[in-house]
Amino acid sequence: MTTACHTLVETRLGDLTLVAEEDALTGVYFSQHRYPPAPDSIGDRVDAAARQVLARAAQQLAQYLDGDRHDFDLALAPRGDDFSCTVWDRLQEIPYGTTTTYGRIAQELGNPHLAQRVGQAVGHNPLSIVIPCHRVVGADGSLTGYAGGLPRKRLLLDLEEPTAASEARLF
Repeated sequence: MTTACHTLVETRLGDLTLVAEEDALTGVYFSQHRYPPAPDSIGDRVDAAARQVLARAAQQLAQYLDGDRHDFDLALAPRGDDFSCTVWDRLQEIPYGTTTTYGRIAQELGNPHLAQRVGQAVGHNPLSIVIPCHRVVGADGSLTGYAGGLPRKRLLLDLEEPTAASEARLF
């Protein structure tokens, strides 16, 4: 049986709880996360330096939030049903600085009628930011639910917005 552990890191998005099992990251949760993990599932709190995967995750998240990293190089082990894992795998294919829709992902998975189910899987993504669920928007381009809250989703999308696009905006 594997033993989970977690650490808390301060970021410009607020505190993040990083959860690991063995050498893989299994969770990244915001404070007041919409779907937090069960307290007994995240193990003991440790210093990030005590586990290499937690230290690397904290470092890479800081680099990402500073605009110095576009991709994460971490072993990931999200827990979920087969459909959710398929959606989370698809999320990892969305390039930095771009967005897609729930409907487009459903269509890519072979059934455009699964958009709502895709949305549920996206909303329950246990690895926020690292598996970039913030890059999924509504069919009309609107910001829709985000487990960390819409202000954080907006900040992440603004962080990734190409310079030319941000300079072209009127406000």
